Amino acid sequence: QLQLVESGGGLEQPGNSLRLSCAASGFSLNEYAIGWFRQAPGKEREGVSCVRQSGSSINYAGSVKGRFIISRDNAKNTVYLQMNSLKPEDTGVYYCTARRGGWCAQSWNEYDFWGQGTQVTVSS
Repeated sequence: QLQLVESGGGLEQPGNSLRLSCAASGFSLNEYAIGWFRQAPGKEREGVSCVRQSGSSINYAGSVKGRFIISRDNAKNTVYLQMNSLKPEDTGVYYCTARRGGWCAQSWNEYDFWGQGTQVTVSS
């Protein structure tokens, strides 16, 4: 069964850090671009960041520039999202997605696999 499983979410205070993990089972992540999306309560899902098959990355959300870092470890079949200097507006459910072909896309609908999501809450 092809699966993406996110972990690492939780409750964190503003200014602190969290690292999310996205682990794949049933397929090899190194053939895919991996994206992170998030959805805050009452808002549409938005693209956060994506890492291409090559390892280069792109941030789709301007608000995370300089704070979030996406990386991949193909040997562990896992992609990470390091989130630093967290803000309350980072609160939401974070999803990882996989797209065949190795290139990123900003639209959620252009990805082939999705995880179940992990909740991130930033609050004092």
